[in-house]
Amino acid sequence: MQSRKTFLQNMGLLGAGLALAPIDNLFGHTVNKPWFSISLAQWSLHRTLFKGDLKNIDFPAFAAKEFDIHAVEYVSRFFKDEVRNAAYIKDLNARAADHDVKNVLIMVDGEGELGNADATKRNTAVENHYQWIDAAQQLGCHAIRVNAAGKGTAEEVAKRVVESLRTLAVYGENAGISVVVENHGGISSDGAWLSNVLKTVDHKYCGSLPDFGNFYEYDRYQGVTDLMPFAKGVSAKTNVFDAQGSEANIDYARMMKIVRDAGYTGFVGIEYEGDKLSEIEGIKLTKKLLQRFQMA
Repeated sequence: MQSRKTFLQNMGLLGAGLALAPIDNLFGHTVNKPWFSISLAQWSLHRTLFKGDLKNIDFPAFAAKEFDIHAVEYVSRFFKDEVRNAAYIKDLNARAADHDVKNVLIMVDGEGELGNADATKRNTAVENHYQWIDAAQQLGCHAIRVNAAGKGTAEEVAKRVVESLRTLAVYGENAGISVVVENHGGISSDGAWLSNVLKTVDHKYCGSLPDFGNFYEYDRYQGVTDLMPFAKGVSAKTNVFDAQGSEANIDYARMMKIVRDAGYTGFVGIEYEGDKLSEIEGIKLTKKLLQRFQMA
C-alpha cells in the first residue's frame, strides 16, 4: 500500500501543499491521530471467567494476544480473594507490563450500598472500597468504579451517596485514584439524578463512567449527555450487531459524537454483553465498531 504522502505525490497534490494537511472527519473535527483509546472491560469475558476457562491473572495477556488491546478494566469479583495479597497484585501488574498492557480501572461490586439507610452498614461499605483503591494504586490504574445504590426516596439516597462519595474521593485523592460512578441500575440509571449527585459531590477525584446501555427507562442519549461533563471513563456497551457490524439498538455515531463533543479524550471500554455471538466474536466486532470513530 502507498503511504499517504506517496499517493498525493502521484496525484500531483503535494505541490499544492495538501499532502500533510489534517483531514476533516464526519463529526466536523480536524484530526490526525485517534482522539480516544480503546480498552477492554473484563465483564466482556464474564462467561469465560466464571467457567474457569480464563483466570484473572491471565486477562492482560489474553487481551493483548487475542484482541491486540493494550488497556484493560478489571472486575472486582474475579479477584476479590486476592485483593489484599500483595504478591498477587504485584504479579498481575508485572504480567500486564510484560504484554505492554495498561491497567485502567477496577469495577467494584458487592462491597455494600453507598446509599444504605443504616449508617453503620453505609460506613462499612465505604471502608470496604478502600482496599480496591489501594489495589488500583498498586496496579497503576487511574480509578475504581463504584455503584450508587440504596433504598429510600431519590432525595434520601442522593444525600447518603453524596456523603459516601465525598469520603471515598478524599481517600482516593491521597492515593491518586479517582472514584467514578456508573449508571448501573436502580436510581443510578436516571441520568439527571446521578449528574446532580456528582455535581453536589463537587470533587476532582469523583466522576462518572457513562455506560451506553444501562439507562432502561431513561433516554440513553440524554443520559450520556448528562454524565459526560463528569466522565473519567466511558463504557461502550454492545449486545446485538446488524449485518453492517453496527450495534442494532444503539446509534453509535450519535453516542460517539456526544462523547467527542464533551471534549473527552480518554479510554472507551469495550463491554460486550450479548449472547448471540461468542464473547470473542462480540469483542472483536465492538473493537471494529469503535475504530470507525477513532479518527472521526
